[in-house]
Amino acid sequence: MIKLTTLSALLCISVQLSLAQTFTYPSTRKTDQVDDYFGTKVADPYRWLENDKSAETAEWVKAENTVTFDYLSKIPFRAKLKDRLTKLWNFPKQSAPFKGGGNYFMYMNDGLQNQYVLNILRGKFNAQPEPFLDPNKMATDGTVNIGNVSVSKDGTWLAYEISKGGSDWSEIHIKNTWSGKESPEKIEWVKFSGISWEGNGFYYSRYDAPDSANILKGKNEFHKVYYHKVGTDQRMDKLVYMDKEHALRNYGAGTTEDEMYLLLSASEASSGNSLMIKNLKNKSAEWKTVVADFENEYSVVDNDSNIIYMLTNKGASNYKLVKFDAENPSTAWQDVIPESSDVLEEVVVGFNRFIARYMKDAHSLLKVFDKNGQFMYDIPMETVGTVDQLSASKKDPYIFYSLNTFIAPSTLYQFNLSTKLYTIFFRPKLSYNPSDYETKQVFFNSKDGTKVPMFITYKKGIVLNGKNPTLLYGYGGFNLPQTPIFKVERMVFMENGGVFAMANIRGGSEYGEKWHEAGTKLQKQNVFNDFIAAAEFLISEKYTSPEKLGINGRSNGGLLVGAVMTQRPDLFKVAIPMVGVMDMLRYHTFTIGWAWKGDYGSSEDEANFKNLLSYSPLHNIRENVNYPATLVTTGDHDDRVVPAHSFKFISTLQEKYKGPNPALIRIDVNAGHAGTTVLGSSKPIAKQIEEQTDIFSFLMYNLGMTMQ
Repeated sequence: MIKLTTLSALLCISVQLSLAQTFTYPSTRKTDQVDDYFGTKVADPYRWLENDKSAETAEWVKAENTVTFDYLSKIPFRAKLKDRLTKLWNFPKQSAPFKGGGNYFMYMNDGLQNQYVLNILRGKFNAQPEPFLDPNKMATDGTVNIGNVSVSKDGTWLAYEISKGGSDWSEIHIKNTWSGKESPEKIEWVKFSGISWEGNGFYYSRYDAPDSANILKGKNEFHKVYYHKVGTDQRMDKLVYMDKEHALRNYGAGTTEDEMYLLLSASEASSGNSLMIKNLKNKSAEWKTVVADFENEYSVVDNDSNIIYMLTNKGASNYKLVKFDAENPSTAWQDVIPESSDVLEEVVVGFNRFIARYMKDAHSLLKVFDKNGQFMYDIPMETVGTVDQLSASKKDPYIFYSLNTFIAPSTLYQFNLSTKLYTIFFRPKLSYNPSDYETKQVFFNSKDGTKVPMFITYKKGIVLNGKNPTLLYGYGGFNLPQTPIFKVERMVFMENGGVFAMANIRGGSEYGEKWHEAGTKLQKQNVFNDFIAAAEFLISEKYTSPEKLGINGRSNGGLLVGAVMTQRPDLFKVAIPMVGVMDMLRYHTFTIGWAWKGDYGSSEDEANFKNLLSYSPLHNIRENVNYPATLVTTGDHDDRVVPAHSFKFISTLQEKYKGPNPALIRIDVNAGHAGTTVLGSSKPIAKQIEEQTDIFSFLMYNLGMTMQ
């Protein structure tokens, strides 16, 4: 008996040791860098990792990736997951057609093309698509993607942005829509720009060329607006506007559709803009100020001669449509579509009517109004989802819109504004049955009693026993709502028994500007409290348990994950912060980070410094705490949230955490911030599949899942 008991005990110890794997991480050099913030000393020993161009940083990246990919390669179902993910991803995709000149244009992807191809449909929307711009031919590895495109009023020229390696820096090129020939010039150092035509040229925004050492990390200052004439060298471009007194402002210019007015919008933070207007038909006209401050949002929708229609949240947290006289913009504005209980997200003009996209409890509605703002009728929605594309032309009765859900990609609809009839324009063919899954919306109370919505999606037949592996996703910032959207990788998770939940936490715009403001600056902790409450709801309602719960978010959502995993590590088994803002004391010193002060505040102010320090993921990692299994992801060409955030965070976690869970970083080479849109991502599909294979292999393996 004694020998058997001893043997049994030894076996148990052996099993525990195998589960409590010891990780050997790269040795990361520390320095004695210390900063003084209002008398508080803050160490920053890994600051040298901010130098993305150094040989030492490059060697560190290689060493970290070696550890990470060695771990991932040993996950037994990783190859099977990649095969399934590839099969699910391989379905035809296309965008809603949009009109330019006398032609229509439409993005298409045959399934696994790295980038979408822009097609031209000559003369009518049901013409045979002809490939017009194919970024897959611009780089064999798919790392060149198309950004903004804009067609001249006469339809002759199409100007388009391309970016390389996922960078925010882009170039503008010009192509003749009839001959297909490229104009010889190239417009460089473009960033955060539109393309807006007037005559035989267009307005765009750019910075001065940076020095080679700071292309991907240097602070972006003194944004300028230029006018470029087709066929001329960029050096001949006319400077339209610059501000020598305010280095940290962004400027964007746009023309009305009739090219009668030029509009100049300026911003100095993540929300709020000023607006000026100039009459282009009057050569002696000066700029007229519509709004001088940056307190609210203003976006011009359309004009009828001198009458300008504008979407704004001034005096209307949920937004409204107003009109004013362009020649006398200081006179009182008139409400056209007043504020309602739902958030007015977008207004377009079609067939001399306003088509308004609303958000109600984080899903979309479409309504039609006449030009006087009188409600006419609702456009039908087949299910609860997100309208992620809305395309209309002023004189045409046909509009196109899409409907996206958690369980199926966008279906495109054609709607006749005259007859009120709609038809399905395109529905993708899939390799699974969406009807096997369901989505429900629930509401839970946050720490302060605020009611917060959340979507929960899963395979039908779920048993609420607290044992379901669950992934909770959130964002919570910058006035960006989180609404139903299809992601292929989530289907792999759900078809293997996973539950996916998206919490509509404060900081977004799900309930207008008040919802956004409630998650900013000194109120940022509300965002984290909401997300923690969402996790506690999923646990209390028996969807899952802390041992079966993973969390994920990207960019500002990466900050979210980093903050809650350090505040409540007991709630989560897995944490995957992607391209996250992790150093809240120095974020504003890199590239466009200064523009985020409107959401975060900055360490340059004492009250905001104390608040930022209280939740900054990098600065709240403690010793002797059992953190979740963590996979940090970033890209070496990310020039929006620079990879130093992730580099310093993982170095600190690996230094201080001595528990059994992995603390790894996956650094994508020749990849940038790569946010996803309806047209996929600037990151090529091959890279997306590789990345999501690794993320979901890590998630599922550490939640104790297997592949069916």
